[in-house]
Amino acid sequence: MYFVLLYCVFIGAMSVEAAAPDDEIIYLPGLHKQPSFHQYSGYLSVIGGKHLHYWFVESQKDPSNDPVVLWLNGGPGCSSLDGLLTEHGPFLIQEDGNTLEYNPYSWNMIANVLYLEAPAGVGFSYSNDKNYETNDTEVAHNNYLALKEFFRLFPEYSKNDFYITGESYGGVYVPTLAVEVSQDPSINLKGIAVGNGLSSYESNDNSLVYFAYYHGILGNQLWKELQTYCCEKGSCQFYNNPDGNCTLQVQEAMHDVYSTGLNIYNLYQLCAGGTPGEVRDEGDHITVYHPGIFSPTILRHWNRKLLSLSSMQKPIRMDPPCVNSTASRMYLNNPYVRKALNIPSEVQQWEVCSADVYSMYGRVYLTMKKQYQALLSDMRYRILVYNGDVDMACNFLGDQWFVDSLDQKLQVHRRPWLYNEGEQHQIGGFVKEFTNLTFLTIKGAGHMVPTDNPKAAFIVFSRFINNEPF
Repeated sequence: MYFVLLYCVFIGAMSVEAAAPDDEIIYLPGLHKQPSFHQYSGYLSVIGGKHLHYWFVESQKDPSNDPVVLWLNGGPGCSSLDGLLTEHGPFLIQEDGNTLEYNPYSWNMIANVLYLEAPAGVGFSYSNDKNYETNDTEVAHNNYLALKEFFRLFPEYSKNDFYITGESYGGVYVPTLAVEVSQDPSINLKGIAVGNGLSSYESNDNSLVYFAYYHGILGNQLWKELQTYCCEKGSCQFYNNPDGNCTLQVQEAMHDVYSTGLNIYNLYQLCAGGTPGEVRDEGDHITVYHPGIFSPTILRHWNRKLLSLSSMQKPIRMDPPCVNSTASRMYLNNPYVRKALNIPSEVQQWEVCSADVYSMYGRVYLTMKKQYQALLSDMRYRILVYNGDVDMACNFLGDQWFVDSLDQKLQVHRRPWLYNEGEQHQIGGFVKEFTNLTFLTIKGAGHMVPTDNPKAAFIVFSRFINNEPF
């Protein structure tokens, strides 16, 4: 969850000054010691008066030769700065909302990482006309234009290997952007990585019912009724089943998953703040808990709810359920931090997710199959699909089914992947490898894998960009 890095490139005795020195972060509040690497924060402007905020952190290893990695959080409408401050950025926000601590498993240990807040209306990104209605295809094109602007400002990175990564609704953002970037030979795209991504509404909804039952969430009686009304000859269709009785049972199952207070992002973690309601009136604003990645039918219900709440004439804050974003919100809205990040005073306050963007967002694609097949048919790009295996928002089984449906040539049968913990080898999860395509799980992690298991996430990231075996 966008930064531009400026540094001097030395060729012999000659140096080239960075292109946008005004964007450099000179002093970042909250750190006990300022970083040795350069970092930049500013805006990448695209058509229609849209200004996308970025924060770019230079690699701590070899910035001139290390890859450039774009990171996109999902939503749609959630900020990629959440990825920076709570997942795999060089420093992590602490509970006091003022302090940053260095992250030993930061992805910028080995890569230059660009965190982009997209689309306009998310985080510190904005549009001159304040119109934040958009859709999948427009977001992909605007993100591509933002990348072009990034490489125009920082041509010293234009030849570096480039990867597009993201999570959650990034499962749509990443491959749609990659297809557009793949048509531009000036960008050295090498591959994409999607964590706990939405790849197919049908696979996600169908698999979630199985996940919920076999993880003890659904009772036997409900499971029997689901089998009776939704299944024929051993094949079950829980997604958009025309049988009204099936629809009723699926709605009950989804209620048990999403509305009883379980942490949908990590089944085995506590729900931060206690069991949330869908809506909470907090006096000066209304908090609506982000509904997660639902099928379009259920999303229409949520959009109607948001529309009715807007008539109450209070600001609507959208927060992910069971996730406490207070510390990040406090830090990023600190006037000294905003100044350090070069955020104009007239830009809106930072929120982890934008209710305006979410409620007006147009979902064009129901599956990413066409985009993945286009990238795989080119044979130039490597693709990693990875999932924390206790996430319910985008569960591992649905993404596994999606990867299998691409019908790629199997290279390595499903097996455990290992990493070192002290002097011992431990199972990090399971991996299945096809030609230029890998599906991998991270054991015990949820939706935000680098938050739940930072070491394993860093190992997976490192092996992917270095093209090392898992």
